[in-house]
Amino acid sequence: MTVRAATAEDLDAIMALERASFPTDAWSEAMMREELASPHGHYLVLEQTGHVVGYAGLRALSGSRDADVQTIAIAEQARGRGRGRALLRALLDEAERRRVREVFLDVRADNPAAQGLYASEGFARIGRRPRYYQPDDVDAIVMRLDVRSWAAARVPDPDDAGAC
Repeated sequence: MTVRAATAEDLDAIMALERASFPTDAWSEAMMREELASPHGHYLVLEQTGHVVGYAGLRALSGSRDADVQTIAIAEQARGRGRGRALLRALLDEAERRRVREVFLDVRADNPAAQGLYASEGFARIGRRPRYYQPDDVDAIVMRLDVRSWAAARVPDPDDAGAC
């Protein structure tokens, strides 16, 4: 398993995962292309045996004290093995490198696995956005992480050795 910076050449693989993971509200190819090219973004892909099986993105304006996890997606057959955690931790490492103090994210209220992952890394629920995810009418749970506390409490994961 290798985590590396995403490039424009990864767009097709990322979009295949995007559409499979978020069938009713996937980002458009144009939106994803803009995200990959943005100086404010930090996008990663997770490769296994030469194939992209996951991707994730962080958005942090230059000099900002906060950032947003834009997305994390793992291929269905690769889920449940710590790959989402590896991507999340790589994003949080980047947030720390950029001297971000707080990271925010929205997660679907009907995705308890993702909520559990975020909570286990120290994210706390701070709000709810009713009917945020359309066309499914699913609420978003808004979560926040204090990066300094996360970094101080983090126990290195031996599986992270090859990440980024």
